[in-house]
Amino acid sequence: MSALLDETKQTEASAQTTIAPDELSVSTPTRPVPSHSTPAHAAWLGALVAAGVAACGGGGGDSKSASPINFPKAQSDDEAARFLQQATFSSTPSEIAAMRATSYVQWLEQQFNAPLNTGWDWLESRGYGAETVANDYVYEIVIADFMIWNQLFTAPDVMRKRAALALSEFFVVSMQSMEIDWRGYAATAYWDLLNKHAFGNFRNLLEDVTLSPAMGYFLNTKGNRKEDPAKGRVPDENYSREVMQLFTIGVYELNLDGTEKLDGQGNKIESYDSDDVSQLARVFTGYDFDRRYFNQEPPQFNYTIFDREYTRQPMFLDASRHSNLAVNFLNVSIPANTPGAQALKMALDGLFNHPNVGPFFAKQMIQRLVTSSPSPGYVARVASAFNNNGSGVRGDLKAVWAAILLDDEARGAQSLSNVGFGKVREPMVRFVQWGRSFGVRSLQNSWKLFEQTGASNSLGQSPLRAPSVFNFFRPGYVPPGTELAKRGAAAPEFQLVNETTVGGYLNFMRDTIRNGIRAPEPTQAKPIYNNYVTDIVANYAAELALLDNTGFTEPEATRVAQAYTRRLNLLLCAGQMSAASQIEIQTALKNAVIQRKIVADSAENVRLDWVAAGVLMTMASPDYLVQK
Repeated sequence: MSALLDETKQTEASAQTTIAPDELSVSTPTRPVPSHSTPAHAAWLGALVAAGVAACGGGGGDSKSASPINFPKAQSDDEAARFLQQATFSSTPSEIAAMRATSYVQWLEQQFNAPLNTGWDWLESRGYGAETVANDYVYEIVIADFMIWNQLFTAPDVMRKRAALALSEFFVVSMQSMEIDWRGYAATAYWDLLNKHAFGNFRNLLEDVTLSPAMGYFLNTKGNRKEDPAKGRVPDENYSREVMQLFTIGVYELNLDGTEKLDGQGNKIESYDSDDVSQLARVFTGYDFDRRYFNQEPPQFNYTIFDREYTRQPMFLDASRHSNLAVNFLNVSIPANTPGAQALKMALDGLFNHPNVGPFFAKQMIQRLVTSSPSPGYVARVASAFNNNGSGVRGDLKAVWAAILLDDEARGAQSLSNVGFGKVREPMVRFVQWGRSFGVRSLQNSWKLFEQTGASNSLGQSPLRAPSVFNFFRPGYVPPGTELAKRGAAAPEFQLVNETTVGGYLNFMRDTIRNGIRAPEPTQAKPIYNNYVTDIVANYAAELALLDNTGFTEPEATRVAQAYTRRLNLLLCAGQMSAASQIEIQTALKNAVIQRKIVADSAENVRLDWVAAGVLMTMASPDYLVQK
């Protein structure tokens, strides 16, 4: 996406070095040869046919073919890496080899069937459920930070984790304001909920999100009471507004391709109004934390608290606090005196079946995984998969992910040269990619890695730490005064990009890549805030091995610099690094070998400096920051 590259170059530092063209070894992505194979062993593949992925793709497709997949398998390491970086976080040599040995569909099936790895189990294994005065985790939120970083860096069900992270930016709950008992467990239970439903059905996910204690607290469903005219009380409207605006239908009526419908005067058509919000709010009254888990644990606290189990149980309906008034919103009518649980299901069914949901959700998930400004055709194909998974099922998320990742616009080489294609990598995704690419581990298995929302000294972003229900950025954000603005192209992640965050990211990654991360008392589970020691570190053994049997003559230095740049280009950029950027990085690495006389038996810190410099230069380059 040239416009994104141009904007990124204005804010990111890059080396100002040159090398002769004949010294360059550039990995060039190859265009896959379309194949018309029709795997039939996965029900969700039918959605690809229904959506017209083959017939309407962005290139390489035969419009007369009935095949749902024009690019069934990676034809090169670059193609495998590209798919993996869209579908997960990283593309290590072993991950690339595994991808090359199978088809995209088979790989997806493996991921869809992978066992669920939960954050709750990890908290329990660390002893964070201990209910004693000595181990008082009842009010600790940071244990959820430790949990989610561990999950993102190490969990084997990696595509599920990537999908859950995308869902967490749609169904937003933030740990920034979670003042409840067992708040770390509440955040963890919500994360596990997203993981549980990541490959399930959107309708079930919507209901569990609605009844989640974490969401109940975040958007005021917890304790929401029916109207009382005598006291002037009306139901809280926070969740009823956001469930429409952000979680299902959006503000304006949409066509299947995500474009906004217009009335006869050319005006956008609002999808709901204030009366819809007020009416729907009645449905969400009467809910509170499940008091079956209300007890005295531990007794030495001398006051009553919830047991942590409540955080993963759906909120409980108190019928006496639920509104019995009729509800009429959108095209849904719920008669007066409808039992609360039934009223909730009728309301959510109405929202789920609204025609906006498919394109509204599809576009944002494409944005999270593949490209910031997807074409209307791309959105329509994914929305069609949402509407029908090929077996008449609406809301099948497996069909949605498959449609996003197998679409010609995601897989075809033509998108690599399309100026409107691509996305800025989110800072937290960059961080996780670094960790997974280089085998990051916690030496004491503490994973005491705190939030990274600081703009000047960190990433400016951290999972489940959005500043509001509107996420870290708005999906339609267009950077003002840019070439993107001239084209009306959205680039949501640019809402996080400014002089402060660019410097903060570079400084944070410079120190982290080279030195790892210090953790407080990593041998102890309790979040003590002193005695910091290095605990979270990467494994650069493969990168350091490139320096074996190396002298510091120019030919040897050039050879090792080229080899290392090729490796970084594949692992971090999926082969998308420009020739110019490769030249700059190669030159810097070559000169460092010569000037510092780096050989196989050089001091470990010198060799590590060289390795870390290559990673940092790559992760600071515009070619890396913009993913295509």
